[in-house]
Amino acid sequence: MKTLFKSLYRKKRKNESFTKYLMWIIHLWLGLLSCSIVFVMCLTGCLYAFKNQITDLYNRDKVYITAGAAAKNPDHIQAELLKEGKELTSLLIPDSKSRSYVVSYRENQIDKSAYYNQYTGAILGQADTGANRFFEVVLDIHRNLMMGNAGRQIVGASVLMFCVLLISGLILWLPKKLKFLKQGLTVMFRAKFQRVNYDLHNTLGFYAFLMLFFIAVTGLYITYPWVKNGLIISLGGSSINHIAEEKNGDDPFGGLMEDMLQKQDEKKNLKDASSTSVDKILKLANQHLPYTAVTSIELPNKENPRYVVIKTNTRNLLGMMLPDEVTFDKTGVFKTKELFSERPLNKQFTALAKPLHTGEIMGLPSIILYFIISLIGCSLPVTGFLIWWHRFRKMK
Repeated sequence: MKTLFKSLYRKKRKNESFTKYLMWIIHLWLGLLSCSIVFVMCLTGCLYAFKNQITDLYNRDKVYITAGAAAKNPDHIQAELLKEGKELTSLLIPDSKSRSYVVSYRENQIDKSAYYNQYTGAILGQADTGANRFFEVVLDIHRNLMMGNAGRQIVGASVLMFCVLLISGLILWLPKKLKFLKQGLTVMFRAKFQRVNYDLHNTLGFYAFLMLFFIAVTGLYITYPWVKNGLIISLGGSSINHIAEEKNGDDPFGGLMEDMLQKQDEKKNLKDASSTSVDKILKLANQHLPYTAVTSIELPNKENPRYVVIKTNTRNLLGMMLPDEVTFDKTGVFKTKELFSERPLNKQFTALAKPLHTGEIMGLPSIILYFIISLIGCSLPVTGFLIWWHRFRKMK
């Protein structure tokens, strides 16, 4: 027991700043407290990173098709589905000709979705959910260790510790003199195991610091309302509680209420009006969003009386997938247009919090990057524990 206590504490070294000494103590204690949870978080993050790609591969006979001469237009698809007793509710049009459409429809009061060959008009079937079940378990472990709210709190506390570990680790990594910088950026693979392990912990931790910290913070944003609130306010938005309490004036809540009232009026005034064609809506949307991209169109329903067209805009420096939206009433009259680039910073972050956390923001390149970073995140608790274990055994 005495040896264990000694391994968790040491005296301040000569010429060592108090800040670095304190960071060493914090780094060690929080690292040992959270290492197992952080390892699980990063491991499940690695597994979940390729969810969409693995799901597509699992359903490759439905997702990937042979491109034909011309794709059937949405009106034709809607009419064909209607003949089979299926009411089209939404349509997802990919930007690749070799990928099938995804149609959502209502049949016998049940909402369904399926892959659809836009060249042959054949419904290819619903997605096989085998892979989805696996990823649901992975996600449940990632969010709460499959322990409900108690697990959620454990995960949240561990991620908070991980943020502190990253900052304290960076402070400990900082070299005293510039001539020692190279040593902190390289791994001496020819050295003994303990030295290689120490270098891997230090060097990989430094290289992955910014990305790991960003992933951790976006994870906290999704987990804790107070983190979400703090980030929104820091990015120029209003407090979530403040928005909920606002009842009048020129505020976000008032704008939301006005939009809801307009939709209620549309439901009443256009109740007997015939809906315009889906083709026409897409043509109108292309006038407002004149670029080719993955496009989804949601048809009017009981909750929302408008056509909603969303295009995933990748025309930016980093190729990020940013949603632009335009809406029309059921007769085709333009209602709203919301470009991602014109949103306030806080709303941009809110819209992208999940894809920024999972790495989906730039498609496959960013997913591969996140996978590597998460893999490094997995290694840090292991290499850190081995550093402490070597110290403990040496004392023993």
